[in-house]
Amino acid sequence: MLTRRTFMRVAAAGAGAMLVAPQMVFARAATDRRFIFVIQRGAADGLNIVVPYADPAYATLRGALAVDTSAATKLDGTFALHPSLVQIGQMYAQREALFVHAIASPYRDRSHFDGQNVLETGGTSAYQVKDGWLNRLVGMMPGAASTTHENAIAFAPTVPMALRGSANVASYAPSGLPQAPDDLLARVSQLYEQDAQLRPLWESAMAARGLAGDAGARQDPASLGKLAAGFLSRDDGPRIAMIETGGWDTHSAQMPRLAAQLKALDTMLAALRDGLGPAWSKTTVLVATEFGRTAAANGTGGTDHGTASAAMVIGGAVAGGRVVADWPGLRQSDLYQARDLKPTASLDALITGVASESLGLDPHRTSRTLFAQAGNAPPMTGLIRA
Repeated sequence: MLTRRTFMRVAAAGAGAMLVAPQMVFARAATDRRFIFVIQRGAADGLNIVVPYADPAYATLRGALAVDTSAATKLDGTFALHPSLVQIGQMYAQREALFVHAIASPYRDRSHFDGQNVLETGGTSAYQVKDGWLNRLVGMMPGAASTTHENAIAFAPTVPMALRGSANVASYAPSGLPQAPDDLLARVSQLYEQDAQLRPLWESAMAARGLAGDAGARQDPASLGKLAAGFLSRDDGPRIAMIETGGWDTHSAQMPRLAAQLKALDTMLAALRDGLGPAWSKTTVLVATEFGRTAAANGTGGTDHGTASAAMVIGGAVAGGRVVADWPGLRQSDLYQARDLKPTASLDALITGVASESLGLDPHRTSRTLFAQAGNAPPMTGLIRA
């Protein structure tokens, strides 16, 4: 049965987006800095994203899956960037991107669900913590405790675990439905004009549609980057955001699938940069995954669930142009459990460092707030320009 509430939600989605928040009202932000977390769901293969081409074991382990780095951006004498990351390679050359390799969360098993929960909550084991580290970061923003307005937004169909908690956040996702005609929207507005319960929801959906602006709220990577920039570039827009990407679980046909995934990520981040304009200079984007993939290729043209991977830190605020790595090596004796890239860097420490420096927060207080269960690992600082 099509209820009035269901019809309102469907019509709002047809207007160009799916709104998953009872209200979407942003306060004038107390900072002009932006921090964006992009999650790669499915365990992205760091070894074929930031390629250790100088490690002699790489080509042997990967065989036909080894990336041909002749057409890739050489980052330094050890690492090269996957050829699909053209725009990110240009950002690296402009010192607006850096990469942290052999990095992992505290999670050491190979379940996507558990690994993502540890990554998003900031615990040391799955389901140990009930809210998300990104929500706790929102609560640290100046004036956050006294406002009922959202300071953060997820570009996802529902609020992801990383943003769930006591701080107010919004969620907005592109819709695959056709655009609703203006005449229909006007009629629905009239229908709910006198409805005390549904009118605020409809007005919030229409406000979100207006915030989306000319991006068209489509689902392709360029449109998603432009959409996110439209929200984040506003004076009264959010200052913290999360973007979900999926499809990184490459057990088979990895070469074409990973190339397509990386091209989409590259396109989205370039559109975000271009859409933010001057605000890009005070923006930090952290791209990370729940765990990496096996060092050796499997028998089906892919790789299986692993441990350490590579993270990206991108933005005009980033002190980039470098790869940060305590490289463990890929010889059999160097691998974690004789199969995976060994973690030598803490993803918790990276998150703490870049989040606190991006938003002008004390890194040690940030560490205690975001990762209280993880002990006192020193924040990874010095990656963001003062």
